[in-house]
Parts: sequence; structure tokens; C-alpha cells
Amino acid sequence: MAAPAAPVWSVDPRTGKQREQVAVEATAEEVDRVVRAAHAARGALADRAVRAAFLRSAADLLDEAGDHVIEAADAETALGPGRLTGELARTTYQLRAFADVVDEGAFLDIVIDHSHPSPATTPPTSASRAPLSAGPVPRPDLRRYKVPLGVVAVYSASNFPLAFSVPGGDTASALAAGCPVVVKAHPDHPGTSELCAALLRMAAGRHGLPEGVVGLVHGFEAGVELVRHPLISAAGFTGSIRGGRALFDAAAARPVPIPFHGELGSLNPVVVTEAAAQERAEEIGADLAGSMTLGAGQFCTKPGLVLAPAGAAGDRVVKALTKAVSDTTEGVLLDARMRDAFVAGVRARTALTGVESPVTPGETGENAVAAGFLTVPAGRLADGGEHGLLLEECFGPVTVVARYEDEAEITAVLGRLPGNLTATVHLGAGEAGEGDGLAARLLAELTPLAGRVLVNGWPTGVAVAPAQHHGGPYPATTSTSTSVGGTAIERWLRPVTFQATPEALLPPELRDTNPLGLPRRVNGHQEP
Repeated sequence: MAAPAAPVWSVDPRTGKQREQVAVEATAEEVDRVVRAAHAARGALADRAVRAAFLRSAADLLDEAGDHVIEAADAETALGPGRLTGELARTTYQLRAFADVVDEGAFLDIVIDHSHPSPATTPPTSASRAPLSAGPVPRPDLRRYKVPLGVVAVYSASNFPLAFSVPGGDTASALAAGCPVVVKAHPDHPGTSELCAALLRMAAGRHGLPEGVVGLVHGFEAGVELVRHPLISAAGFTGSIRGGRALFDAAAARPVPIPFHGELGSLNPVVVTEAAAQERAEEIGADLAGSMTLGAGQFCTKPGLVLAPAGAAGDRVVKALTKAVSDTTEGVLLDARMRDAFVAGVRARTALTGVESPVTPGETGENAVAAGFLTVPAGRLADGGEHGLLLEECFGPVTVVARYEDEAEITAVLGRLPGNLTATVHLGAGEAGEGDGLAARLLAELTPLAGRVLVNGWPTGVAVAPAQHHGGPYPATTSTSTSVGGTAIERWLRPVTFQATPEALLPPELRDTNPLGLPRRVNGHQEP
């Protein structure tokens, strides 16, 4: 007889006590059933108008149930109604924004090159299309657009129970692409996940879509089974380096490997120049405190390493940071495992030679933690050795301020960093307008390290906009794509070219008459 399925409990992180059982962990058979239901629902998402309407209805239902959703999420995450109200608004905005992307149709990336008798007389922009065979040959009729990959597995994040969870950006962008999703719920907010999945399915039903377009499973083993399932075509993940890398390796080891778009971890370095510190040390210190403690330091874009000058101006930054962090109230992390890892991580870092703790972070009670920060001479980071630990992300309300003596030490420390989501530089007023000075050199060093480079700002807070990029070199992400913004849809599409295909056999998107009124490039010219 098979063992009974393990229960899935909702836990209050403020007390550590179980609240209620909300589900059971999915067996391999259950995962298979949910994936197959999603696979069978692919055709139902083919109509762009239907799926755009579905996304807007999902946003409307989440807004209508907003009080209930926020209450459920706060009970499981302790993130607070204020933070979660903003996150819900971001989540519904994403859904509506992707509906607009679907309506516009530019994401299909339609390119049509009509046949031409001689490549020698084709426009210069078509030179790259020269045939692979020897000698010039006529160019055939070629028509290219993008089609959905298939069922997408989504792995929810712990720190964003809405915007990076069941109704979040991965789900919204995959559905917009025409891909059904199966979400692996995060164990820190299973009740919120069930509630949001029910709302998405209700929205699907309003437009005649089967419930299978949004599947939900619980449990660690279910997550492993999901990425291995032969009908899963791609996966999106937000979480730890260890967990993400294990799933990435599993995706690559499949008989048919699949794309795995994972956001894993980031230190998000910040460089404060001497001139910036002299001009606005107090402002920089206070704003840094606000950024590193936002959400109890549980943002993937938290500034975890700050390079500040060693002199008097840098002392003022540290003094301002000390005051601001000391005034920060204690916070509750998402679960006991994260709290234990934070406490252990701080303890290991403070034990290193040369590390000081002007405000000591750590455990303040059975479930709460206090924010703090560490300082260290930048030369110790540049030298390597045991201090390399300070160049690893410590999830929670702590940052490391490395005091540099000169520009060479900045370069040495930056040269040891892995990939990041963000990199920031704070410049003095005179430096900001220099095109070939220190500012330009620092931007040149930071750009290879991150997917988003900021000047005189702070990385926490990721605007949902077409030009946004939320990704970066490994281990920030496992691919070059973004998980925020309109181009996130590209992760779930693949291009297909039709050659010399009769008009009647072409998909409507590629026909000469353009019956769907889509934007496209024809013979090198963009058509509205």
C-alpha cells in the first residue's frame, strides 16, 4: 500500500506555528495528471484575443479579491499589508501589460522576405541571408514568426508571494506567449498559492478556457518530477543558487533538454566615489539603510556589497548608515530556515579577520532578526582567501561596506565578483558629466557584471516596463533573458520559418494580406 501523501501546512512566520493544512504534496502520478491537462489545453490558448481577455480578467479578479489575497499572503509571509498592497498592484499591472503585448502582436517578430531572382540585387540588409551552397542562387520566399514552446513549469519565489509566484511575471508572460503553466507552489505560502490559482482558473473559465491552463502542485519531489516530465517544454525559477542549479542541471540532463530560465542569487555591488561621499554622505548612508533593510533585506536586488572611500567622507557615510540602521525595527524573515541561515551567515562573516560590525545584525528573539552591517578594508577582499565569503549573498537585512584606499582597490574587488542582477555607482555632480574620467571607467567595469546598471540610485524596486531587464550573468541567472518587462515573453517562444509555402497553407500571421493586422518587417521594411 502506498504511503499517504504528506500534508502541506500554512505556517505563521511570526510565531512558527502551523495555521492550517491547505493541500497535500503531489505524487509523481498527480504531477503527470496536471502536466497532461496543461498539455491538452495548449490549443485553447491559440486565440490571441481570448488569452488577452483572460489575462485582464485574472487581473480584475485579483483586484476584486485584494483584501482576501493580501490577508492570506501576510499571514504566511509577515511582509505586511503595505508591502503586499504594492505587490498586488504590481502583479495585476503585469497581467494587464502582457495582455497589451498580446494585442499588439509585435512579440511574434514577423519577418517576410519575398522570393528574389538574384541575391546580387537584394537590399544590403539582406546580405546576411546569402545561401549556404556554393555560388549565387535565387532567394526563396521566406516567412518567419514565433510560436509558443508548450507547457511551462514555474517555480515560485518565497519573497514575492504574488509578483513572482502563482500569478506573477513568469506565469503572466508564459500565458501571454500561449503556453499553459504548471506552478510548483513555494512552501512558505501554500494557502496564498491555492487562492491565486483558483482566481486564475476562474478567469480562464470566464473565457471558455479549461482549468488545465493553470496547474498547481506542492512538494519538493513534485518540483523535481515537474522539470523532468517529457511534456514540460521550458521552466522559470526564482530562488537560491543551490536549488536553481540543481533544477537547471536536471533540465539539461533530460533526454530532450529544455530551456531553464533561473534567477538564482545576486550581491548587487554599489560603488560610492570619493566625490559623491563628500557631497552627500548623509543622504547616501540613509538611503542605503532603507534599501538594504527593505522587506527585512529579502529582496533579490538588495545592495549586499558597498565600496566606499576609506577617508573622512567615507566615515560620514558609515556614521549616517549606523544611525539609520540602528533606528530600523526588527523584522521577521519568511521562515525559520532562512532565519537560521541568516544568523549563521552573519556569525561566519563577523568572525573573519578585519571585519567590524558597527551595528550587529542577528537574531533578536525566537522569530525576529535585527538589521546591521559589517565593514572591512577593501584590500582584504581583493586578496581573496577566506574573505571571499563576504562576496557571497547573505539573504536578510545585512550588507558589507568595503573601505577602499584608491581606484585600484575598487578594480581589484570588482574583478572578483560573479554575475549580478544589478550594479550601482554613486557619482559626484562634476563626475556625472565626464565622458572619459573615473565615472566612465567605473561604468565600463560594472557593465559586464550585471543586467541593470544604475547611476545615483538604489537597486531595490524593479519597474515593470518594456525597457526593463531583470537578469544578469551567472549566477544571477542561468540565461540572458529577463523575468520582468514585456520582453520576458521571449523566453517561451521559438522561431519558425516557412519557405516557399503556398499562401493557403501559411498561418494567418504570415499571409500577404495580413488579415490579423500585425506589425511585421517585409523585404527589409517595417510595416505598421
